[in-house]
Amino acid sequence: MNMVFGGFHTTFSIVFFIVTIGFIIILTSIIITILKNLATWSENNHSPQLTVSATIVAKRTLYHRHVNDITRMHNHRITSTYYVTFQFESGDRMEFCVNGSEYGLLAEGDTGTLCFQGTRYLSFEREK
Repeated sequence: MNMVFGGFHTTFSIVFFIVTIGFIIILTSIIITILKNLATWSENNHSPQLTVSATIVAKRTLYHRHVNDITRMHNHRITSTYYVTFQFESGDRMEFCVNGSEYGLLAEGDTGTLCFQGTRYLSFEREK
């Protein structure tokens, strides 16, 4: 009887160890992501606002599918993230995340004035 209880205790200890390590890894990942986002936000806030001539050379959409695995129901939602790539007169390119309404107004080949701060897109005014 002691042997069975001892085996249970050993199995429980291993499972507890694995769950604890998994929790620590997930928590660490979340903390690192938050710190990276705060660093980017701070860096953007300390960057100068630049206004430059640019041309839109590409647009893309990234779709994320979110499924509710807890209830095992078929409810899911899809979110979209929109990106626009601008090319400067120097030939350098930068890609910015933009909101959906802004994305819809921009077209590849448009030339105009881009305003941005660090990696944060602020506006684009098309040449007439």
